[in-house]
Amino acid sequence: MSQLFNQLREKIASKNKSIVFPEGMDERILTAASQLGAAGILTPILIGSKAELKQRAEEVGVDISSCKLIDPRDFTEFDLMVETFVDRRKGKVSKEDAVDVLLDENYFGTMLVYMNQADGLVSGAAHSTADTVRPALQIIKTKEGTKKTSGVFIMVRDEEKYVFADCAINISPDSQDLAEIAVESAVTGQLFDVDPRIAMLSFSTKGSAKSEETEKVVEAMRIAKEKNPSLVIDGEFQFDAAFVPSVAKKKAPDSALQGDATVFIFPSLEAGNIGYKIAQRLGGFEAVGPVLQGLNKPVNDLSRGCSADDVYKLALITAAQSEV
Repeated sequence: MSQLFNQLREKIASKNKSIVFPEGMDERILTAASQLGAAGILTPILIGSKAELKQRAEEVGVDISSCKLIDPRDFTEFDLMVETFVDRRKGKVSKEDAVDVLLDENYFGTMLVYMNQADGLVSGAAHSTADTVRPALQIIKTKEGTKKTSGVFIMVRDEEKYVFADCAINISPDSQDLAEIAVESAVTGQLFDVDPRIAMLSFSTKGSAKSEETEKVVEAMRIAKEKNPSLVIDGEFQFDAAFVPSVAKKKAPDSALQGDATVFIFPSLEAGNIGYKIAQRLGGFEAVGPVLQGLNKPVNDLSRGCSADDVYKLALITAAQSEV
């Protein structure tokens, strides 16, 4: 396991964190949960029939005695959860409908987080991103001053660490969205011991081209500075001007960033998604994520093609996010 995750593990091992895994019947989830629980790193909470979970664990060959098992159908605080959910949804759901909704493992797990009975949630091994994120947006909701959640990747290669955003959620962010993504990405970067020096990326550097697209990035930079004046942030930048000191010296000699950016905010989802995969496949970087940010409490989404190791790592990240 990389130094990054060893550091995260040490950071949370003494914090008594608990993470909900709604997909308790999945072999990868059971494997990761058993490892996390047995090592005493955190308490995994598995959702489902207790008898079926135990039988499935036996079939897989893992010990889940260190995990907490919760069956929504015999949860002692289910009535309180229903009332809390109806209140949170502000009349959009009846009590009768809420009962059915909360028997869904993702909604049930998200409510455990909302009701402070767990510190975070990891799902997505057997569900779509929408199935994981929708309950979080309806129940946990975004932080005050943040309208949308976003997805970042931590790009790791040996001792190098960078933050790429948004590479997972917002298809065509406007200036306000980009500013929010920048502010939240700085917080996420600090979680991973990345000193946030933020470059707002474009196909232009400091007015070398003018278009609606470049002006959107310039405006986003202005809004982000307004939101958090302490940020070290500049744009618009082409990637080389943000990353290569000699290029920065020529293209942006007066910028606070001189080829030393560590957080890169892409102008669109297609740019971010392509960018992180190029770095991953051609540059040899490990892409950790996506890590969801902007929510009041941490919820993270796995790929359906994930491994047990991916589940383990994302659980560590989720537990660490709950400390912020």
